[in-house]
Amino acid sequence: MALHRRRFLAFSAVGAAAAASPLVSARATAGPISVLGLDAAQLGVRAGSPDDQSRALQSAIDRAAAARVPLALAPGVYRAGDLRLPAGGQIIGVRGATRLVLTRGPSLVSATRADAAALTGLVLDGAGISLPAERGLVHFTEGRGIRISDCEIVASARHGIMLEAVEGEVTGSTVRGARDSGILSLDAQGLRIAANTVCECANNGILVWRSEAGDDGTLVLDNRVEDIAARAGGSGQNGNAINVFRAGNVMVRGNRIKGAAFSAVRGNAASNLQIAGNTCIGLGEVALYAEFGFEGALIANNVVDGAAIGVAVTNFNEGGRLAVVQGNLVRNLVPFRPAGTDPNDPAGIGIGVEADTAVSGNVIENAPTAGILLGWRRYLRDVSATANVVRGCGIGIAVSVAAGAGPAMIADNLISGSRRGAILGMDGHATVTGDLPGSEAARYAHLTISGNRLR
Repeated sequence: MALHRRRFLAFSAVGAAAAASPLVSARATAGPISVLGLDAAQLGVRAGSPDDQSRALQSAIDRAAAARVPLALAPGVYRAGDLRLPAGGQIIGVRGATRLVLTRGPSLVSATRADAAALTGLVLDGAGISLPAERGLVHFTEGRGIRISDCEIVASARHGIMLEAVEGEVTGSTVRGARDSGILSLDAQGLRIAANTVCECANNGILVWRSEAGDDGTLVLDNRVEDIAARAGGSGQNGNAINVFRAGNVMVRGNRIKGAAFSAVRGNAASNLQIAGNTCIGLGEVALYAEFGFEGALIANNVVDGAAIGVAVTNFNEGGRLAVVQGNLVRNLVPFRPAGTDPNDPAGIGIGVEADTAVSGNVIENAPTAGILLGWRRYLRDVSATANVVRGCGIGIAVSVAAGAGPAMIADNLISGSRRGAILGMDGHATVTGDLPGSEAARYAHLTISGNRLR
């Protein structure tokens, strides 16, 4: 009891000192200050009121920020809109019990150049009310030290959370039912998106984008992303659980992804992208993708179960090159892609790569077209496939032998149960050789094939 009493007295002293401080105006301390902040109910904010609380809430937010303490909201429903956080503005609630419901405005909560702004323990409900284009229900612009934690963002008519040029973190939160993307970051300045659940979004889950290609460094870690549709259509710009566009040096690690119309992780013009240790189930197109004008991709130690293609490192014709594909488990591929994609694009492939790439130590099973595809027509250069296990596929390893194709090495792989052949030369979709190595092998000086175990 003595310990509890000392703690109580210390907390009371903190509140009294803050209230007495000459730096805090009388207006800012209209409500009593505690270690939790200012009690919104003491500032005229009424939980459960059918009236719009925007004016009272905004006044309370400003007072709490001026006092440099959070604004504390008790359990209940608060109807409001277009709330703006100043620098240092923080709102805290009771997790799962404090609900703000949108009534009006371009966002429910927004902030511009508001360093150290934070939202904690709130349910933020968009109520399906229309928002302007490129707007989030929660929308922060140009802030440092931004924190969104233990919140639930639901029923946004656009993005759930949109961050522009933000440094900070989104953690431990749930974004559900956004009619566009769950979380969109544009031009991040140092961002961590971790341990969130993003689900039932109409077009994309988590987007890490930049206006122009450049360093970004966002960390997308340990999130659960499920049931992502592509209601706006397209050939891959929608329907992705995690999409990295033009953002360099991004890490996507340890995420659990299930049920995306297109990709689990799609990197477009994203150099030095790391995709590691993710579990990806039930994808409509390419599960793990490095495409278009990128240099550098590490795709390692992921599990893919169910997709049209497990891993693709592609678009050498657009400058896409330089990758390591290692230690992945890929299985149960399907021989078709979703509507909207080019019907001539291949499907039913475990791993497909084109340029300057090492494919090693992967296990591929049940790929109806090919376990591994090296190159596409003349787009093949400096590729190796070594120490992989390929089981029960249409072709074990398919390699381009088209005019202009560059060097490839296929060595020390175990290929079992291939129905059409273990190692075959291809020109696009057409098979143009028998099993290699064989009597035809000498015709293809760009290929080195040795030490493979075929059965």
